Amino acid sequence: MSQAVLNEIPDAVLTGLRAGTLAPYLGPGLLALSPSQASQPVPADPPALAAVLTAKVSVPGKIKNKLTQAAQFIENFKHRKTLITGMNLAYAFTPEPSALHRWIAALPAPVIVDAWYDGTLRAAMTERGAQASWGEVQGLSQSEHFGTWVGWYGADGSAQPDPDPSWTTLLYKPWGGRAPASNYLISDSDFVEVLTEIDIQTPIPALVQERRASLGFVFLGCRFNDQLARSFARQIMKRSGGPHYAVLPDEPTRMELRFLEEQGITRIALPLAEVAAQLTGAAQPA
Repeated sequence: MSQAVLNEIPDAVLTGLRAGTLAPYLGPGLLALSPSQASQPVPADPPALAAVLTAKVSVPGKIKNKLTQAAQFIENFKHRKTLITGMNLAYAFTPEPSALHRWIAALPAPVIVDAWYDGTLRAAMTERGAQASWGEVQGLSQSEHFGTWVGWYGADGSAQPDPDPSWTTLLYKPWGGRAPASNYLISDSDFVEVLTEIDIQTPIPALVQERRASLGFVFLGCRFNDQLARSFARQIMKRSGGPHYAVLPDEPTRMELRFLEEQGITRIALPLAEVAAQLTGAAQPA
C-alpha cells in the first residue's frame, strides 16, 4: 500500500469537519498555536514534560528524558501523590486558546479527541457557554480508580455517573488532563493497564465506539513516532467510518510511514499554522 500525500487541504476535510462527519484528533503540537505559549509555556511534548517532572525530583539519568519511565520512578519512590502534584504544576496554567482551538470548539463534531494533558480546548469550548451542549470523558489510572476506566464530566466540570444523552459533542481525553479533576495516564504502569485491555476495546468509552462508526478522523498536532501514540490512535480509530487525514509537514519516520499506510491515513504535508490559517479563514462552522 502506498501512502497518499497532499500538498493542499482537500475540500473534503473542510466539508467533513463542518458537517460533523470528520472528527478532530488533537495532539500536543496544537499548543504551538496558542498565543500564550511564548510568554507562559506549558510542556508541549513528552521530553518537555519529562524535564518538568524531573526538575525537582532526582531520577536516574538513563530514564530522565523518558517520560513514562521517569513518571514510574517518581510514583514508585516518591509516591503517586508526588507525581500528580508535578503534573498539576506542569499544567497549572491553561494556555490561551488559539483561533484553531476556538474554530474546533464551534464544530458540530460528535467526538473530539484531545490526546494531551492541557485544558486549552476545554477552555475554548467553555467560552461558548450555553451555545453548545457538550460533555467530557477522560481516561482514568487504574492505580487510583481500579476497575473504572473512564470518568464523565459535564461542561461545568462536575462529575457525572454517565454521559448525558443531550451532549451533541463529546470531548474525549484518553490520557486524562489537568481539568477538571487531575486525571492522568502518565506512568508505565498506567499505560500497561490500559494497553493490556485496549485490543478488546474495554478502555474505549462505549459512546466513543458508537459515534466513531460513522466518522473519519483529522489528526492535528500529532506525531506517530512513539508506540503509545500509535497504539491509542489505532484503537480509537478501530471500526470507524473513515476517511482519515493527518497534518504532518515533516517527513515521516519509518514507523510513522508504516502506521499511515496501514491505517489508510492521507498525509497533508503542510505546516500546522498554515492549515490553521486556511481553516479559520474559511466560513465559520455551521
